[in-house]
Amino acid sequence: MPTNVFLLAIAAGIVSAVVFASATTGAMVLRVVLFLLTPLSLYLAGLGLGVIPGAIAAITATTTVMLITNPLTAEIYAISTAIPAFVCTRFTLMSRGPEDQREWYPIGRIVVFAALFAGLFAMLALIMMGGDIETLTKMLRGAVQAFVKSELTQIPGAPAIGEAEIDQITRSTLSTLPWALGLLAMATTLLNLWLAGRITLASGRLVRPWPDLAQFKMPAGATLALFVAIGLTFTGGLTGLLSAGVAAPFTLAFALVGLGLVHVLTRGSPWRSFILSSLYIGAILVPHIGLLLALVGLAETVFNYRNAGKPPPPPS
Repeated sequence: MPTNVFLLAIAAGIVSAVVFASATTGAMVLRVVLFLLTPLSLYLAGLGLGVIPGAIAAITATTTVMLITNPLTAEIYAISTAIPAFVCTRFTLMSRGPEDQREWYPIGRIVVFAALFAGLFAMLALIMMGGDIETLTKMLRGAVQAFVKSELTQIPGAPAIGEAEIDQITRSTLSTLPWALGLLAMATTLLNLWLAGRITLASGRLVRPWPDLAQFKMPAGATLALFVAIGLTFTGGLTGLLSAGVAAPFTLAFALVGLGLVHVLTRGSPWRSFILSSLYIGAILVPHIGLLLALVGLAETVFNYRNAGKPPPPPS
């Protein structure tokens, strides 16, 4: 490995670790942006420099986080950031077959790996917050109560929040927390993989041709994983919460399949820009639209609407 590539990989790891540490301080909006972009340098190293430099960057970043924080934080960083970055970029660059008939690793399977890591992160985060429902509830209620007493009272015209309302907010937060953790981890992984891919493509260092993302498919096993995870959410207790953390990223994955179907079906339509803009804005503002897209993605995975009506391929 050339020295300059090795040094770039080391630098990419250090940059990711520093951004990760910086995401714990400053204004909330800045902290969110930094958290979302924490893995970007690792994805750039993996896609632009190669598999081994990507591994070096991931190891360097994890080691640096451990040195500037503690081993537990480094473990969380490795599971949520470093390992997903290495695995996703590794599979993105995998291919087989001769040069003129090269087959690249399917995007859908890469998305499945991203969903598995996101679910693992959500479960780990919930377990660390509290090993049982009572501990989690107590921790969340304390956070809500502290916010009401310290922050809400500073807002002019804010309504009075009593103990009953605090209990209700706590229950609502507890039920949505696993979904929020899983969706955030999944979105962070896919956003950084896409952004690093576009940057690497623009630089001319991306060895894989840019895929038609609207055509990506989820493997059949992902459907079963989603149904099992959603089914387990109804068991209640900590098992139900952990299962929700896994169901969330798989739900987002199928929502992206549904979104891809809309992209394909609206190609050539004069209303395409309006339809897609409305859909993106609506999915951000109205969660039910995302669930509808996930149902569409499930139906597409089973019935393959995108290829309906296409002539069969010619015999080989």
